[in-house]
Amino acid sequence: MASFPPPSQIPSAMPPALFSKVTRRFVPFLVLLYLIAYLDRVNVGFAALTMNKDLGLSPYVFGLGAGFFFLGYFLFEVPSNLALEKFGARRWIARIMISWGLMAAAMALVRGPASFLAVRFLLGVTEAGFFPGIVLYLTYWYPARERARVMAIFYLGIPIAFVIGGPLSTSILNIEGLAGLRGWQWLFIVEGLPAALLAFVVLRFLTDRPEKAEWLSPEERQTLSEILRVDRALSERTSGQLTLRQAFGNSRVLLLALVFFLVVTGVYGLGFWLPQIIKRFGMSNMAVGFLAAIPYLVAAPVQVLWCRHSDVAGERRWHFAIPCFLMAGGFLLSALSPSPYVSFAGLVFSGVGLMCAQPMFWTMPGTILTGTAAAGGLAMINCIGNLGGFAGPYLVGWIAEETKNPALGLIVLTCAVLIAATLVLFMRPESLGESPRKSPAATPATPEVL
Repeated sequence: MASFPPPSQIPSAMPPALFSKVTRRFVPFLVLLYLIAYLDRVNVGFAALTMNKDLGLSPYVFGLGAGFFFLGYFLFEVPSNLALEKFGARRWIARIMISWGLMAAAMALVRGPASFLAVRFLLGVTEAGFFPGIVLYLTYWYPARERARVMAIFYLGIPIAFVIGGPLSTSILNIEGLAGLRGWQWLFIVEGLPAALLAFVVLRFLTDRPEKAEWLSPEERQTLSEILRVDRALSERTSGQLTLRQAFGNSRVLLLALVFFLVVTGVYGLGFWLPQIIKRFGMSNMAVGFLAAIPYLVAAPVQVLWCRHSDVAGERRWHFAIPCFLMAGGFLLSALSPSPYVSFAGLVFSGVGLMCAQPMFWTMPGTILTGTAAAGGLAMINCIGNLGGFAGPYLVGWIAEETKNPALGLIVLTCAVLIAATLVLFMRPESLGESPRKSPAATPATPEVL
């Protein structure tokens, strides 16, 4: 039997071999699940290329419906994550996937504006808890200093969803008349049902906690459990052990919820409208599918390297803020340039920025929240933040209807992500688990609060 050092000598980082073993076991599968989830969430943007005309949806109604998803998400996010903490990740994530997969396929049944709004709302209700549940699940397996790399890999589900989903979605749109259904109806069916089927794989494949992982040796289980115990103790000593009630009223938690709201406003304002922004260049639907994938294809390797650099540097704030600045610059370039080539280059910059900013954001709440407070607090941050998924598409849709140019809505998104970056830079580094000594913000000093 292997001997272990006392808890005070347990390292805060996982041994490389153990990190690789856990990551190979879970993360590729979680990427697949997130790919399916994100595809079901944003494929309405591709369906809109033909669906809006068939159903008589105006830009305003489409933007409203795209955002209605997040109202349902908002209402049921925190209860869903608390249920995950109680019943276990394996069973609860499987439950979420069955219900959201069936509801995603039910989008094929919409017949007009009212049913479009209703089913989008119910899709948000059924998917609520999936993303923060996965974020919470990763805290069960990785200490804080390892999470940027893991979140970057997990977020690869987004660029893969666009790289695969763009051409796939526009190809399915060409299936007209099969079984009496339109192409956009087949799009929702084909891309919705895999989630329900994968739920049964989740039940057999996921392990709730390291202590139950029979695929780890006893020595590996003990080592990982001790590393995570020490990591939780360090977080509680640094930030204070918050109760669930305290987490809901904590100023840093609320500030991070506001930051995520602003980032998500930009992310989904771009994500839902990207196909239609590209369409105005005069492209075919198939060309739109391929071009919409390019920003995310470029972003994928950059985000992994960027988040790895953050883990090595032990710095979070500037690694979050710089991608936000890049996103804002790309939005402005795309909105203001008369050249389709320059405008598309701006979309690429924005894609890189948003794909680097999102995983970096989720390294910050985990340094404040542990235990049940993490279950509720992460869900609250995500559900408040995801109201930006309503605000972004709605604002772009309103501006598109008033100006006949959805690209001008990107100016509003620019302001949102610039404010998000500024708020994070004003936070104290130690409040996010950083060492001020390591922060690259040793350039002009930033006044810091909270």
